[in-house]
Amino acid sequence: MPTAPCPDARCHQEQLNSIFPTYSHSQAGCRAATSAGCAAARGTLASCNGEKFSVSTSAKGGWVTSGGDDELLRPLSCLCVGSSGLQRCRAVPGRGAAPLARVFQDPMEYISTRGSAEAVDFEGALFSGYAPDGGLFMPRSIPSLDGDTLRRWSCLSYRDLVKELCSLFITAELVPRSTLSDLIDRAFSRFRHKDVVHLSKLKDGLNVLELWHGVTYAFKDLSLSCTGQFLQYFLEKKQKHVTILVGTSGDTGSSAIESVRGQKNMDIFVLLPKGFCTQIQELQMTTVIEDNVHVFAAHGNSDEIDEPIKELFADVDFARKHNLMSLNSVNWSRIMVQIAHHFYAYFQCAPSLDATPLPVVEIVVPTGGGGNITAGCIAQKMGLPIRLVAVVNSNDIIHRTVQHGDFSLAESMKATLASAMDIQEPYNVERILWLLSGSDSSLMKALMEQFSASKSLKLPEDLHRKLSETLRSCSASDEDIVRAMQRCWEENRYLLCPHSAVAAHYHYSQPDSMPRCCLAPASAAKFQDALLRAGLVPQLPPEITALTAMETRSTPLERGQDWAQALRERIEAIAQRREAPGGQSAPQRQRGITRQGVTQT
Repeated sequence: MPTAPCPDARCHQEQLNSIFPTYSHSQAGCRAATSAGCAAARGTLASCNGEKFSVSTSAKGGWVTSGGDDELLRPLSCLCVGSSGLQRCRAVPGRGAAPLARVFQDPMEYISTRGSAEAVDFEGALFSGYAPDGGLFMPRSIPSLDGDTLRRWSCLSYRDLVKELCSLFITAELVPRSTLSDLIDRAFSRFRHKDVVHLSKLKDGLNVLELWHGVTYAFKDLSLSCTGQFLQYFLEKKQKHVTILVGTSGDTGSSAIESVRGQKNMDIFVLLPKGFCTQIQELQMTTVIEDNVHVFAAHGNSDEIDEPIKELFADVDFARKHNLMSLNSVNWSRIMVQIAHHFYAYFQCAPSLDATPLPVVEIVVPTGGGGNITAGCIAQKMGLPIRLVAVVNSNDIIHRTVQHGDFSLAESMKATLASAMDIQEPYNVERILWLLSGSDSSLMKALMEQFSASKSLKLPEDLHRKLSETLRSCSASDEDIVRAMQRCWEENRYLLCPHSAVAAHYHYSQPDSMPRCCLAPASAAKFQDALLRAGLVPQLPPEITALTAMETRSTPLERGQDWAQALRERIEAIAQRREAPGGQSAPQRQRGITRQGVTQT
């Protein structure tokens, strides 16, 4: 069999031989000439038990055909050699060979944006909050997709897009492809819409992608339902328990709770900012009476409740003892699933995929902590032809960063109608800057340490230029939000939540008619006060109406109290109770727990 020199380590015969036992063929009977990464070897042969196969390649990978003729390919497992390694293949009528599952590939590693932490696999990133060096985990390399792949994916459902994207970032060795598919199906089984998400095409070119058809009527149900399934899969395999810490500005807490409620191998501690969430958002958290759910109502804003969580993660011994992890969008798993929003939005709104190059679609992203816009930047890096717009409310640090390179805190946080975006420290900006800097961890470490010390940072000129080329931005006042809600209702009889209205405000202000999709992160039903402010009538589903009559449970955290110590003591107490013979995970009666407004002692 002809061979060709190839510098690709995957072509080394001893590495390839180690894979062959996973096939029904004998190790001695199977050989591969080269990988698709070696252009000089295109058209060379592989053999399997004496049968010849030609190796065809593309920018995305390779496939194997029997005797060099697609029509003669037999429906058997054979060798696929491509950019993602060896694959099993089968015949597909009219399409030649199609990959079934990757069985050999470069390991997908995750590294810290600050460069000092050891690399981890997906499982390691999943069970982490911040990296040990204070950074955030990102893939060492971002997969690249060509136009043919994008055209093929354009026919996929949202559910199947999530599966394809997750399979690029989770190796089959960690989670077999069939298992991954089952986990994602299970994650979306509680969604109300048959398509999981839904695009509403409204007047004046306003396309609204409804990401809120999950249990809590918020887009975070999409990523957190999947993340909860991934967690459960690994925990059951290893008989392990974890302690989840979550700070929420409104929607993350309830979505995180729903993703793990009732699970014996997880305890979740949620801090909500008392008075800064809507009543419905708060009730969606405090009405979940489960042994493994612990809600704290802190008298502070969204940024302030992040501080005790960071303090506990920084205590390495405590974090290791209790297996602390986070389900905020510091967790890579959430970013990974959210990449699918952008692919689905593009495929739904692109006028045609027949042209070369592919058309550009503008994706407008309501932005708070920056997780969804980070997912968009990764999708863009993967080759998706999108133009990204980060839209914010009056808490406009991301807007100022994009426009002026000014990543600095304002004097104070402003309470707005789009309360889930009332955030001054959007931690995922670090991921975006790392991506744009060419993975310069040393630069990220220096910049983030400066910001941590002074809460003020001027981006280097070159980095700011790259950011402003990657993102557009827009800031909307409460008055802008109200006007967008009113116009959308008058023209379409369609209710927008105030966060979605921030995106609609941007759309209404644009003179061009380019294809555009506005991501809608939450249902208007969760924001009655904003609807009433706009002179609109709330339409409440029965699940939300029922919340007001349900029992509630939470623990108050007062100003002046050491919140980190209060959390630490509760975590320790619950761990001791759990480890005691016949112990329960959560105390039903403990000082400070409030039920229906009455503090029990």
